[in-house]
Amino acid sequence: MSSLPSAGSPAVYDRIGLGYREVRRPDPRLAALIHDALDGARTVVNVGAGAGSYEPPDAEVTAVDPSRVMLDQHPGAHRVQAGAENLPFGSGAFDAAMAIMTVHHWSDLHRGIRELRRVARRQVVLTWDPGHERELWLVSEYLPEIRNLDHARFTPVAEVAGSLGAHTVRSFPVPHDFSDGFQAAFWRRPEQYLDPIVRRASSTLAVLPSGVVERAMHRLRGDLASGEWQRRHADLLAEDTADYGYRLLIAGEDLPARTIAG
Repeated sequence: MSSLPSAGSPAVYDRIGLGYREVRRPDPRLAALIHDALDGARTVVNVGAGAGSYEPPDAEVTAVDPSRVMLDQHPGAHRVQAGAENLPFGSGAFDAAMAIMTVHHWSDLHRGIRELRRVARRQVVLTWDPGHERELWLVSEYLPEIRNLDHARFTPVAEVAGSLGAHTVRSFPVPHDFSDGFQAAFWRRPEQYLDPIVRRASSTLAVLPSGVVERAMHRLRGDLASGEWQRRHADLLAEDTADYGYRLLIAGEDLPARTIAG
């Protein structure tokens, strides 16, 4: 009996990475949160860099990713194909290490975190907490298969924070018009999930059996057409943001404030 492929394997991202930047467009509100956490860093390693989202524009960034397809979409000059568990850099090589929605893909979370701590003085990690109480309606009503998959690959935030030695944990409620196609990005725009391009940019949806996903989308399409979805979620339509468990973890040393000339 075969199992689902790992949602974080390089092979999966070599497949879903094509066109990734069309859907996964950095959101300025999340960018501001991440850039504030990286303030003072002159050199940054972005582990699991993908196409380069959320990298600070005023720092020298080295992008690391195991997928060549993802690295080929990265605009930076410093790109290294490698996994988080074996970073090919010396100890203390960077002011800061960033890892944005990637730690759940690593084959050995704690080894990867040790590498972040080894190569950089500060660590900034964005992840999702499987223990968060509020569940996205897409999961509870249409695709409960996501629940088992995500709970198997995401580590509770408390454990990640403990391994990282995080001194700060910040929540990020998702705005209703969030531009980055995270799984929960379209909590108030359900019609977006009907788009196969949007689904392909989600590592979880991309590895679920196509028949399972198509049946769920058929039901969602019907509920939207009949107005049933809108009736069930009238409360959501009145919210501007929704907390679905995304957390930014900050660890390591304070860095000197940057002085911007001009």
